[in-house]
Amino acid sequence: MPSPAEETQNPPDRWSWVERSVWTERMLSRLGSTELKDRVWYTLVDKTYAAANLRSAYEKVRANRGGPGVDGQTLERFAEQAGPKLERLAEELRSGRYRPQPVRRTWIDKAGSTEKRPLGIPAVRDRIVQGAVRHVLEPIFEAEFAEHSYGFRPGRGAKDALRRVNDLVRMGYAHVVDADLKSYFDTIPHDKLMGLVKSRAADGRLLALVEGFLKAGVMEATQGWQASELGTPQGGVISPMLANLYLNPLDHEMARQGWEMVRYADDFVILCRSAADAEKALEGVRAWVKEAGLTLHPTKTRLVDLSRGEGFDFLGYHFERGRKWPRKKSLEKLKETICEQTGRTDGRSFRAIIAKLNRTLKGWFEYFKHSVKWTFEPVDGFVRRRLRSLLEKRRGYTRSGKGRAQNRYPNAWFARRGLYSLSTAYDVEVMIAAARRR
Repeated sequence: MPSPAEETQNPPDRWSWVERSVWTERMLSRLGSTELKDRVWYTLVDKTYAAANLRSAYEKVRANRGGPGVDGQTLERFAEQAGPKLERLAEELRSGRYRPQPVRRTWIDKAGSTEKRPLGIPAVRDRIVQGAVRHVLEPIFEAEFAEHSYGFRPGRGAKDALRRVNDLVRMGYAHVVDADLKSYFDTIPHDKLMGLVKSRAADGRLLALVEGFLKAGVMEATQGWQASELGTPQGGVISPMLANLYLNPLDHEMARQGWEMVRYADDFVILCRSAADAEKALEGVRAWVKEAGLTLHPTKTRLVDLSRGEGFDFLGYHFERGRKWPRKKSLEKLKETICEQTGRTDGRSFRAIIAKLNRTLKGWFEYFKHSVKWTFEPVDGFVRRRLRSLLEKRRGYTRSGKGRAQNRYPNAWFARRGLYSLSTAYDVEVMIAAARRR
């Protein structure tokens, strides 16, 4: 592991993630320079339809998988003739004949809720073109995105945002603006969003592509085609970048006013040292949101005073009294998944059931391992009760996973069969952390 001095002398390459078939060293040097603060980029569409860029975009789409769009073409079908199809796509883009298709709208469950949210699935070919456009535009916008924005950005993630919130709480920022933008992705005004894109990109054909994605409309099984006058569909390859771009002015306005904001996509909090500061920060957010054509959720947006024992949710965690644990919906979602994987009539082998459960539990723990210790034992108990009930059913009994079943299958019985224990994993993490501090 390099020393701090070595890291200073050899800092990580800020642009290691960019598509090198698009961005040359000379272009990247210009991105990192301070000259021409309001610089605009021209002649970009040829980089979009370059063969290497389209191929790279296709490989990422294939790796991310996903279902077919309105044309019904699957990734497997596209892959059968990927070479000729990418060449055709490049020619359509070069000649100006390319037109995006409407996105296929489906509805998916919200975590821990009976509500559903819309997911827009573009056709495979449109996902590829969106990816190629993103390769071209993302570095341009990334060069000026704010430090406190963490969602859908290279080299950043939810854990970085959570770490920053932790640090601010420890530093005494006990007054929180817990903000919620109502239906953010679906309500972004196209004209204002395109104005931000145009402020940095002046290639008319590339701008027409971006606008085409926004205006393509949606196709829903029960309602047919619908125009899209607002928003950028969740599920589009280019949507996270555009969503970040639209909130970038808010990021910088909050920083200019001196507020400590932490944002992950449309989920953000502002941490302040006093109630008066929190009220001022919220006033500033309200004013900006109104001007931007967005809406703050009237009941979910609130002020929180941590010093009075109040708490708030952020990125799956609940913060309260200097500690954090999974929010209620995060636990409910995990339990729903466990129930799906431990049905009493499940015909798989017990070993296969344990293996799948372990993957779920390990992934969940990796994200929530920074919770307070008492988070994990109740979940372990819930898992074992579900498994005991399943085992009793196989023996011809209808009783639950308690009482006699618990005596027949004690905790150690599951441990011997390799069931992942969240409590044990937590204890191991504590020991490792203690060893590192020595």
